[in-house]
Order: sequence, then C-alpha cells, then structure tokens
Amino acid sequence: MKRSVVAQISAVVYVLWGLLHLQAAFFVYKLGASLAPGMLQGRMFQNAWNLLFASVVAIAVAVAMNWRNRRDGYWINASLVGLVDLGFIFFVLMPGYLPPWPGILGPVTWLLAWALSTVAYLQNRQPGQAGAIATAS
Repeated sequence: MKRSVVAQISAVVYVLWGLLHLQAAFFVYKLGASLAPGMLQGRMFQNAWNLLFASVVAIAVAVAMNWRNRRDGYWINASLVGLVDLGFIFFVLMPGYLPPWPGILGPVTWLLAWALSTVAYLQNRQPGQAGAIATAS
C-alpha cells in the first residue's frame, strides 16, 4: 500500500493535538494541586490522568498507524480525539469557563487532523471496494 502525504500530515496534526493536550493535562493537574484534598481535587487529578493517557494514545496511534494511513488508526484517533474534544466543547467551552481563544485550539486541531485523515482514508480506497480500506503492513 502506498503511503499518503496527506496521511502523514494528518499524523503530524494528531501529534500536535496530543502535545497540546499533554500541556492541558499538566495545567489541570496544577489546578487540582491547588485545591483542598477531597472529591473535587480527586476528580481534577482523574481528569488530568485521563487527558495524559488520551494524549499518549493519540500520539502513539498517529505515529504507528495514521502515518501509514491504516484503517484501524483512522478509526481509533477519530473516535478517541473526537470524544475527548466533544466533552471539552460541551462542558468547558460552551458554558464559557474558558475563553474561545485559546480554548478553540484543541477542537480546531482535532477537526483539521480528522479532515486530513479522512481525505487520506478515502484516497486509499481500492477499486471496487464499498468503503473498505486495506490496512498497511
């Protein structure tokens, strides 16, 4: 299977999303550390943990799978990153707890990576396949 430059660009954008969210995980952890011990602090630490590992997985999938335009990588990062950012949009941005700038950086990065990986995914269709994409070796 040929590698797609568009897939590689989408992988780079997914890595950027992951790095941005590693920073967010650190800031959420710092916010949690400033709180009194208790349920709220514990939930902030849990949120930082979730952001940390979602970022690490998104980066790993981008490097190992999206770079090669693999179908499984497409679906893993489309789902994982989309779910993480939708939660952020619904529960942080829409209520106005964070200003649109720089809050919109994560969702814009997600949508750009998703759009690019979708273009690469669709470009890689095999003739005669009804939406199936061959996986890379």
